[in-house]
Amino acid sequence: MEAVKQRLRRAAEALGSAGVSYAVIGGNAVAAWVGSVDSSVVRNTVDVDILLRREDLDSAKAAMAAAGFIHRRVAILNGRGHIEMFLDGPGAKAREAVHVIVANEKVAENDPVSAPDVNEAEQVAGYRLVTLEALIRMKLVAFRDKDRMHLRDLLSVGLFDQSWIHRYPPELAAKLQTILDDPEG
Repeated sequence: MEAVKQRLRRAAEALGSAGVSYAVIGGNAVAAWVGSVDSSVVRNTVDVDILLRREDLDSAKAAMAAAGFIHRRVAILNGRGHIEMFLDGPGAKAREAVHVIVANEKVAENDPVSAPDVNEAEQVAGYRLVTLEALIRMKLVAFRDKDRMHLRDLLSVGLFDQSWIHRYPPELAAKLQTILDDPEG
């Protein structure tokens, strides 16, 4: 897990030093938010997910290359498009890479809302962390098993409650209600 933390720090430092706007999302964002309340509930993750604006991608490629990362554009299964990622050196595995979600764009064509903008973030522990509200929105959009688990972790430490329902569009609010109704899954 130390390798993941180092990869996150290196990526954040490279992007920040180059003036590239970004936000940490995904499992590392969940871990940071959950850990701010109760570190014993934090789950490990093997990759780093970041949010970047499309217009900053070339600058991000240069910054990350200078820090030893190798850019790859990889096709997603089932014809859902491509994902940008930065491998941590020539022998790195895709599962352990820095994965990019493009800000202000839908991850999948049928997603109800776009990914947040990078300015929906705050500076925390040396990097820019997506806000809790935006993180929950992203988890509700994806709503895979691991996203529901992450939502339950956030709920278990009291980071959101029933009063948050009104913050999201109806189809996302309905998903949030299922987590609130069955916090144990």
